[in-house]
Amino acid sequence: QVQLVESGGGLVQPGGSLRLSCVARGSAFSFAAMGWYRQAPGKQRELVASITTNHSPNYADSVRGRFTISRDNARNTVSLQMNSLKPEDTAAYYCNADPLRNWSWGQGTQVTVSS
Repeated sequence: QVQLVESGGGLVQPGGSLRLSCVARGSAFSFAAMGWYRQAPGKQRELVASITTNHSPNYADSVRGRFTISRDNARNTVSLQMNSLKPEDTAAYYCNADPLRNWSWGQGTQVTVSS
């Protein structure tokens, strides 16, 4: 089992930037591709970025070119650099394995993009 703790969210104006971090407690992190997911009110949770164990990234079309995912296997962390934020990026953001495993979701971190 892996425990996930997200941080770094906040309120930012359109066009601004945020960097999200996720710390994974558990040895299975190093063997799992990881993803950042988000869930906006009234919408389903969606995968926005993922990264393999050898650091190969993939992005949803909605964030490609604006978001950058990275990981540090030595520190069991995965990060999401978010630039040029838009109001439609407003959501609770979570990290988890991709594809999902039998890991509990963390509490998430709220990102609000508003002027």
